Amino acid sequence: MGRSYNRRMLIPPPLSLYVHLPWCVRKCPYCDFNSHEGKGVLPFADYVDALIRDLEQDLPLVWGRSVHSVFFGGGTPSLFPPDQIDRFLQAASSRLRFAPNLEITLETNPGTAEHGRFDQYRAAGVNRISFGIQSFDDGCLQRLGRIHDSAQAERAVKLAQDAGFDNFNLDLMYALPGQDLAMAEADLQRAFALQPAHMSHYQLTLEPNTVFHARPPQGLPDEDGAWDMQEHCQALLADAGYAQYEVSAYARPGRQCAHNLNYWRFGDYLGIGAGAHGKLTLGAEQSILRRWKTRHPTAYLAAAGTPASLGGDERISPQRRPFEFMLNALRLNAGFSLADFEAGTGLAVANIAGPLAAAAARNWLSLAAGRVVPTELGRRFTNDVVGLFLGPEQGTGGRE
Repeated sequence: MGRSYNRRMLIPPPLSLYVHLPWCVRKCPYCDFNSHEGKGVLPFADYVDALIRDLEQDLPLVWGRSVHSVFFGGGTPSLFPPDQIDRFLQAASSRLRFAPNLEITLETNPGTAEHGRFDQYRAAGVNRISFGIQSFDDGCLQRLGRIHDSAQAERAVKLAQDAGFDNFNLDLMYALPGQDLAMAEADLQRAFALQPAHMSHYQLTLEPNTVFHARPPQGLPDEDGAWDMQEHCQALLADAGYAQYEVSAYARPGRQCAHNLNYWRFGDYLGIGAGAHGKLTLGAEQSILRRWKTRHPTAYLAAAGTPASLGGDERISPQRRPFEFMLNALRLNAGFSLADFEAGTGLAVANIAGPLAAAAARNWLSLAAGRVVPTELGRRFTNDVVGLFLGPEQGTGGRE
């Protein structure tokens, strides 16, 4: 028989809206996202119609709740004309309660940036841009299969700045094919010159079901080389005023990504669009629902707004909630409060007493004043720490 769990009241956390726009110009060989190369004229208006139907289908799950952030991910959302982004935001804000001054992020590929579009995105309500730069080295960009070069990347950022965007993120990767420590540093220095509010800096990984996984590129740095890049670049980011607040996220004061913070704090998010995932706390039935939509754009367009568009629904069992919570919260340098764990999972802290003690004994976690914070050693072994919370045998159990 399964273990029973000490329960607490499950309290709905802040709610975000994720919108998946699935098309891109060319699929990158390292990309494992649900992205599809656009062929011919793309059905932007039809897709926005489908998004609105999808949203309406899910509205009963979030009645009365405020949305605190919106994120357009992809794919390459900047392929969509600004008027279609505007049309969707108007439709969404008329059906959902948008919190004042909510963050609205649009992912952008520098190779799709055009003069004038940023002004129109801003007029539509977008107030944060995330640029998929990856590198400022043209050789690295070519080896990554990117459609832009370094000059286009810098030009795209400056176009956004000219349009009034001062809240923007630059995505950079390290441990790239043919990259050494000096090249990784040069990428950061080029990025610093553009004065982004936020930077994402993460290692290239060869994910399953990608071209790079099937045919690894030549010239990848070894493990020691990648670690040297990580340590050196973390120091450079700190010296430049970018505080690390998550495994791969760095920000100037007050410029952390509100949308991603909500994910890492085990917040709720409504996911609409082809292949989009959502996580919702249903207070009335005291359960946590994960819902995802059918992946292929053609199938999604045909079925959006009907039960056929659902890839699946799953209730997160009490046994799995500690693992799901830690998978997110332990990515944050600041960790989490025990009160937030109880509110977000509906479980008493007693249920995780065993794994917490084991992690503290290994100097992976620090427990003080009602907070759990990863140590420097723990941040190096995040997967191992999270793994302690997987399985029905964790904790002390007890009766409901």
